[in-house]
Amino acid sequence: MPRGGPLAAACPGGHCGTGRNITCVADFDPSTPSIARVYDYFLGGRDNFAADRELARRLIEIFPPIPVTVRENKRFLERAVTWAAREGISQFIDVGCGMPTMPSTHGSARVSDPNARVAYVDTDPIVLSHLRGLPAREQAGLTIVDGDARDVDKVLAAVAAGLDLTAPSCLIMAALLHFFPAAAARALVARYAADLAPGSYVILTIGLADGAAADRFFDLYSKGPAPLYKHSAEDFASFFDGLTLLSPGVADARSWRPGWPVVSMPPKRDGEMIVGVAQVPGPLPVRPGAG
Repeated sequence: MPRGGPLAAACPGGHCGTGRNITCVADFDPSTPSIARVYDYFLGGRDNFAADRELARRLIEIFPPIPVTVRENKRFLERAVTWAAREGISQFIDVGCGMPTMPSTHGSARVSDPNARVAYVDTDPIVLSHLRGLPAREQAGLTIVDGDARDVDKVLAAVAAGLDLTAPSCLIMAALLHFFPAAAARALVARYAADLAPGSYVILTIGLADGAAADRFFDLYSKGPAPLYKHSAEDFASFFDGLTLLSPGVADARSWRPGWPVVSMPPKRDGEMIVGVAQVPGPLPVRPGAG
């Protein structure tokens, strides 16, 4: 479950009475639904407000598969991050990270590498508050960036304060790119990947849905937290242009397994999360003292 709760962000000053060192947040409007808190509700979390819950429930009524698909997305991310850490990646950049739900990116990575470092990037003040309020034992190795994903140079400059971008890392954009038109999403991934060292990994996920109910879902959501764009599987595959897409390629989150050349086909459903992992091509950088 996510840490804290609505009161962790709603206290009038100082630190909140939650038993955790979570600084209160004054500059936000709890009556306006947020991307991160609606997603938190879909995951069964409690870091959300009445406006978030109202919108989330309406969305679920329109499109019932949504809570299941976001949980499948979370399980995929746990597998993919753990795998990347086992492949020797020790630093991760989670752009548009959302609430620090369990299993977190740093928690998954540290199963294999206890010293893994993670840069979390988001603009939601409640997300940032909860990240900064994580226990001290978890804070070591975390870089928390208040940054818009579109401000690539600014974000990467802040990330570089805690991570070494000359060494391979893993970029994560999970359930993020459907907030951008296809061309903009493709360009955004390319821009981040261009600054990653050869041998780095890129993990992407988006929601895929068709039909009248999905159209109503996209329409209602777009009137709330942010415009939501429908992308095809072909659009999603194009987001990996210039990268080496790893086996099994673009897949349903339920069936993606690292290194499996063939995956089982899960039952067809009105909505699903489609996912993929790719690698930045080129020779691996030579570390100081190597050779």
